[in-house]
Amino acid sequence: MNDMTIAPTLAEAMTGWRHEMHRNPELAFEERWTSAFVLDRLREFGLDPVGGLGGTGVAAIVDSGRPGPSIALRADMDALPMEEQTGADYRSTRSGVSHSCGHDGHTAALLGTARHLAEHPPKTGRVVLIFQPAEENGKGARAMIADGLLENFAFDEVYGFHNMPLLDPGQAGIRPGAVLNGYIVWEVTVTGLGGHGAAFYKAIDPLQAAARLAVEISSIVGRYVDPAQAALINVGSLQAGTNHNIIPETARLSGTLRAVEPEVQALLFDRLEKACAGIAEMTGCRVECTKLAEVPPCVNAPVAVEHAARACAAVLGEGGIVADHPAYPFTDDMALLLQAAPGAYLFLGQDSAMCHNPDYDFDDALLPVASGIFVRLVRDRLG
Repeated sequence: MNDMTIAPTLAEAMTGWRHEMHRNPELAFEERWTSAFVLDRLREFGLDPVGGLGGTGVAAIVDSGRPGPSIALRADMDALPMEEQTGADYRSTRSGVSHSCGHDGHTAALLGTARHLAEHPPKTGRVVLIFQPAEENGKGARAMIADGLLENFAFDEVYGFHNMPLLDPGQAGIRPGAVLNGYIVWEVTVTGLGGHGAAFYKAIDPLQAAARLAVEISSIVGRYVDPAQAALINVGSLQAGTNHNIIPETARLSGTLRAVEPEVQALLFDRLEKACAGIAEMTGCRVECTKLAEVPPCVNAPVAVEHAARACAAVLGEGGIVADHPAYPFTDDMALLLQAAPGAYLFLGQDSAMCHNPDYDFDDALLPVASGIFVRLVRDRLG
């Protein structure tokens, strides 16, 4: 690495912070312990953070006191509703909740950046530090924006990163244009008429309707989307019934649909609604389709990508830049911040199980890399 800019003592501190957060994971909009932890660290650094943004979000400013651009750096804080199987000595202490996507690492890296910048402020402009809740359900960025983030912590550019097991260690994926799919989280409620399993003809079975709908949903992409377009739709849950001989009153399905192009995203939801209407007509059930969350694609601005790529090259070397990676099918609601100001979302490779796997763990070696990239980016832009 050519220009790490992060002292070993700070790398050790970031590792300690991450492990502490890893032991105490919290779900979307429940990040009260994490928010308090972040607020305490920022105050220790001499900053004046504001908590409670969007519920549990935190923001702070490092100001040079001189005119110049305002650069925002963002990290997400929430964990996942799943058990961890890493066996790490700092593993989750909370049953059914774990940092199996690496948001503890993202937050620790931004805390390290905050401490460095508090000790070495930029010469011009200011840096806005954004610690966002509820990325996993796609609602955290929107909640912070609704709570005045853009007005009270205005920024001209915004940058963020995510660990990426699909890239090798020492690689940074950074490219202009769409880098992550947009998505819609949807839920379908099927209401019929419950009854005895042996008198099915006296009931209207919502479970059978839901099962047929799940099969129909699986055919939407192959039947209605141009094969040259990136698109997917999946059923993540189907819940109905309590016993083998009871036809239930209701059944529920939920899932996501994703696309790079907004018009494809809209097409997928339209076909989902039409499939629901068709199943309702065929079975006699009432079928209601609801959007639980909607996030646009993450789109990087070309100029911001140039700034971020220079910072990545300074830390990882020119050979560490991967500019030709495809748009990944994942989603991140940092897309809403990228709509508010030009910016870049980049990926840092690590050798691990894939995110959302019970064996996944964030690689602590990425902490000084990510923080070093952020610091170098600020140095290049603000002096």
